[in-house]
Amino acid sequence: MERFRVVFVCIFLLISPVRISAISATLTPGQSIRDGETLVSAEGNFELGFFSPGSSNNRYLGIWYKKTSPGTSVWVANREKPIVDRLGVLNVTAQGVLVLFNSTNYAVWSSNVSRTALNPVVQLLDSGNLAVKDGNDNNPDNFLWQSFDYPSETLLPGMKWGKNLVTGLDRYISPWKSSDDPARGDFAFRLDPRGYNQMLLMRGLTILFRTGTWNGFRWGGVPDTVSNTVYREQFVSTPNESYYRFDLLNSSIPSRLVISPAGIPQRLTWIPQTNLWGSYSVVQIDQCDTYTLCGVNGICSINDQAVCSCLESFVPKTPDRWNSQDWSGGCVRRTQLGCNNGDGFLKHTGVKLPDMSDSWVNTSMSLNECGDMCLSNCSCVAYSNSDIRGGGSGCYLWFSELKDTKQLPQGGEDLYIRMAASELRMFPSFFMF
Repeated sequence: MERFRVVFVCIFLLISPVRISAISATLTPGQSIRDGETLVSAEGNFELGFFSPGSSNNRYLGIWYKKTSPGTSVWVANREKPIVDRLGVLNVTAQGVLVLFNSTNYAVWSSNVSRTALNPVVQLLDSGNLAVKDGNDNNPDNFLWQSFDYPSETLLPGMKWGKNLVTGLDRYISPWKSSDDPARGDFAFRLDPRGYNQMLLMRGLTILFRTGTWNGFRWGGVPDTVSNTVYREQFVSTPNESYYRFDLLNSSIPSRLVISPAGIPQRLTWIPQTNLWGSYSVVQIDQCDTYTLCGVNGICSINDQAVCSCLESFVPKTPDRWNSQDWSGGCVRRTQLGCNNGDGFLKHTGVKLPDMSDSWVNTSMSLNECGDMCLSNCSCVAYSNSDIRGGGSGCYLWFSELKDTKQLPQGGEDLYIRMAASELRMFPSFFMF
């Protein structure tokens, strides 16, 4: 898949030219919003109502920017079930459930409130979150329902991007089918369900791109975020949930992560001087971001004439195909490991750590303890710190083939790859245990 950097992106969804009357930011049971009416957040940052995207005549209930980039959509409720006329209405039930009806009184969409409140209130917050809550309770953890739990193609500041491990709620972004159709497209950008703290761009069941692991500061495979003055990033992992979020350093500079219908994720930042969304960073930067381009035990470097090579002391599994730049077969060890007969580790610096799908993590171990544990298990093939802050801490262990390793032009982590003693003696920077 060809990757390219979009310098400026300006996405405007055309709001139908009917008179729109704005009501308060809050709805209570028995109130409704009809096509032509809108709900506006307290400070006027966001607006909720009905719109028609692009050249479509279909109507959707959505949320869009109002103050900055007016009309740019950030969330759609009925993305799979459009309303074909201008007679849609959003109702609030006595239990605080949102129900969207079409002209035949058919419910095309509803919120799935699992518990009730004594005094349910629906409020459009200035974060862009549509929340159903109990009265004046502003704690998001207590919300009965919120649109932030059901993203469309946009990740806004303050949204949790990941999974609730108790309820199974999976928050991920997926693109529109086209600029005229907000129905879910072919791609999904989500927390990896197989392993630990990495995001995957997928098309169906096929992995296209991997962010790399969270290293305490950022995603290890997305070096564009190293010099960041716009937002603060965070990854949270507890027994109950794992998620990424970002918050703005300056609320006057809007920023968002979006995925295009072509499956290209990028971070956009509003540029007041041009009144356009500028591409602050593109998640996929070069050919080496193609998932497992170099096969197992290969490493990709965009600065080399042949982008794929085998890791040190590995050789192509099928040399003829490898030399014709078919790298899918990957690499195999030149010398098999001896397990308890003198194996050691070779240090690779500045890399995007391998795929975490067959790995183990301990966040409290030191690097030396990590190496000792890897060496004590004959199936362990590599180790690394899980967190690079403060000189490094925590432990990643890999137990299978190393996949999707990339040499980064800047940043990157240290990876210690297990080798037989006879191979290690050829390298000055090896570690024997």
